[in-house]
This record gives sequence, structure tokens and C-alpha cells, in this order.
Amino acid sequence: MSAAVTISLFELNPAMDRAAIAARFAADRRVQIRDVLTPDAATALHEVLTRTRWGLGWRAGEDGPHGIEAAALQRLPAAEHNRIGQAIFATMRGGDYAFSYARYPILDAYLGKWDPDGPYDILLEHLNAPPFLDLIRFVTGMPELCKADAQATLFAANQFLPLHIDAQSAEGWRVAYVLSLCREDWRPDWGGYLQFFDADGDVIAGYRPRFNALSLFAVPAPHAVSYVPPFAPVGRYSITGWFRDR
Repeated sequence: MSAAVTISLFELNPAMDRAAIAARFAADRRVQIRDVLTPDAATALHEVLTRTRWGLGWRAGEDGPHGIEAAALQRLPAAEHNRIGQAIFATMRGGDYAFSYARYPILDAYLGKWDPDGPYDILLEHLNAPPFLDLIRFVTGMPELCKADAQATLFAANQFLPLHIDAQSAEGWRVAYVLSLCREDWRPDWGGYLQFFDADGDVIAGYRPRFNALSLFAVPAPHAVSYVPPFAPVGRYSITGWFRDR
């Protein structure tokens, strides 16, 4: 795909009420911005996601975290696929920490020159360009934010990301983001919700997977992506990462 086409991947919606969005973030330390991109830009970005060759991110207790890239995942024997799945579920049954989701590591791909000037390279440059960073600085009230990382993710049947807090302050993480790009009218019983929890473990907020919606929240914060059940007919597409101050 040429740069002339992919340059439209990240055109911000000029009709956003930035002051109202910033006020919501100031009150709750989180916000979801609907229609953050222009319709054409969001559609183009969704098309990139549907053509992505997905790898796998997973962890089962002390085994991991692991990132298996797409080519290696295709070569993985069925028995090893089954072993990983069983290990993940056994870990969760035992009360330890595990996760599973499809991923394309955009920052790693950019630095490794996997697809120079390809769509994901151009997307990462847009995420780190002044128009978008200035929007995030204004909404969050954090002028010190200086860069963003990114990965593409797909949560499909039997995948999830359980409760965690994103506490890596040494990495400069200040604000997490999820750019949701699910075109389908996502049903609540398909899972895949970005959920937030209080100190008692109660869900205090949740964002349904949507098309062209940017969720922002200050970290650390207890949150999770709820389990996508086997009967969900589609997967949860998104671009995720953190805005950093270093």
C-alpha cells in the first residue's frame, strides 16, 4: 500500500468538542472519545487491521509473557497450540495471571523495519505527530507527554486480558489508550469490554467495543478486557498503547 493512500489513516475529526472531553477526563481520569477520526480515515485503518497477519501474545503464570510473530505462529504444531491454550486456562483456574490475544507489535515492526513506509509505520508516525499529541496533552492536562507506542490487537474467541494496573512508571507510562475499530454492532454478551474496577473489585465503568472510538485513561488504574466467548462471531479490533513522558 502506498504512502499516498495510507496518509489518510489518521485524520482527526475537526468537530470534536475538546473542552468537554477534557472536562470528562479531569473528572474521571478516563474518557471515551466517539468519532475521533474522520469516517474515511477510520474505514481505511479498519481495512489495514483486517489484512494484518496476526501473531499471538500470551502468558500463563510464570511462563511468559510471550510474543509469537505471525510466521512462527503459522508453523506452530497443533499440539503446541493446544498446550498453550490448556496452560492459559489452567493458570486462570488456579488463580494465577494469564492472558491471550492476537497482536501485531507496531513499534517493534517500525524499529525493525519489517515493512518500511507501510501502513503501520505511517500510523505510528501520526500517533507521534503534533496534531494527535497536542490533542492528548490538551485532553489529559499533561503537557509533558512526548511520545506514544502502539500495537494492533485482536481479541477473538477464548481470548482475554484480566485485571491489571499498568504500573510501569519507569517506562514513562502516563496514559493508556485503546482506539476501538469494531465495525459490527457489538453485543454486550460478546465480551471484549474495556472494564474499570474499584478497590472492592466492582466494575465501575466499561466501554463497549465500537467503531472509531478512542478510550483514554490515566495509569496506574485497575482494568481488564473481558473474555470473548466462543459464540462471538467476530473479533475485537483495536490499536492500543501508552502515552509516555520519557
